[in-house]
Amino acid sequence: MHRTTVGTAAAAATVLLLSTVAGCGGPEPSADRAATGSATATGAANPAPATSAPTAAAPTGAATGPSEGSTPASPGAGGSITVAFAGDVHFEGRTASRLGAAKADTALGPISATLSAADLAVLNLETAITSRGRAEPKTYTFRTTPKALDALEDAGVDVVSQANNHAVDFGPDGLADTLAAKAASPIPVVGIGKDAAEAYAPYVTTVRGVKVAVLAASQVNEITNQKWRAGAHKPGIASALDEDALLRAVTAAKAQAPVVLVYLHWGDEGVACPTRAQTGLAEKLADAGATAVVGTHAHTMLGAGMLGKTYVAYGFGNFLWYGTSNYTASNETGVTTLTVTADGRVTGESFTPAHIDGRGVPVPQTGSAAKAAQQRRDGLRGCTGLAAVPK
Repeated sequence: MHRTTVGTAAAAATVLLLSTVAGCGGPEPSADRAATGSATATGAANPAPATSAPTAAAPTGAATGPSEGSTPASPGAGGSITVAFAGDVHFEGRTASRLGAAKADTALGPISATLSAADLAVLNLETAITSRGRAEPKTYTFRTTPKALDALEDAGVDVVSQANNHAVDFGPDGLADTLAAKAASPIPVVGIGKDAAEAYAPYVTTVRGVKVAVLAASQVNEITNQKWRAGAHKPGIASALDEDALLRAVTAAKAQAPVVLVYLHWGDEGVACPTRAQTGLAEKLADAGATAVVGTHAHTMLGAGMLGKTYVAYGFGNFLWYGTSNYTASNETGVTTLTVTADGRVTGESFTPAHIDGRGVPVPQTGSAAKAAQQRRDGLRGCTGLAAVPK
């Protein structure tokens, strides 16, 4: 793996979050835990039969993940590291079979090389991890197995966000299974937890001598954020609609690590310019000390650039995608890689353009196609108010 060292969520943040994040939940979830089976997304395979799974969760306030040794003595070259970001991933429909991909290929295909080349790679897993539960009353529901986390690790991913509008698609039983998968995951999962303290907690790691905190939240205002928002004694996702809770979490993370990465689920579907809700939250997170504020949800790419000293990417688009979409340029995607210094400054950005093929796999583009994709992506910054990234 390219991940040099991985730490654990620091105790200091846990204490602060336990005392300040409470009370951010919506109504309590339904007590109906008996029904099994459900509808899945268009084109998805039928769900597996109901099974019994333990309800395991991480320690309160901790983002789970492996610990792989002590902090190395020397930082990366020039005191900086590279961080790669990608968009939304599903293992449903045409992409369900990617869980069986050989390691030589990986679930994400050849673009895994770009993720693996970075010192840290982060993306969004937009699905419940369960074979149980009743589907929530929504048009699309997604589920996968814990193998998805192993497949993402094999593809070079180091941290996964599940703060999104599909993480609790199968009710309380599905959420219990998802938290059990998180607890057993080979890579850290952020943005979801057995309570608000865990859901908002950062994953803190030292990578080649550079200390980094990663946290996640969803700004999408639909049933998941309304019904399954984590609370003081309630499991669910971290919500960016509770801005005070999110800002406290970022402040706590900044006290532990100079590099703070905030991965959000936000924006309007099919809209290639940021909403007022996005720009307003980005400004607040920048003021709170975030190094980078990035995210997905719109099914199309949005612009990226600098907001003062903070890097902001309003939308990475689809990445490993289960089906087709009617939104403009929904098959355009890629990996954004930042160069970040040990003191939290973004000093460079590169983009590896890709196109989602008929299998749902993001395939890197080359030649004139890559050049055109790069130009279009750079042009998306025009409606964001962001400045170009330093070169």
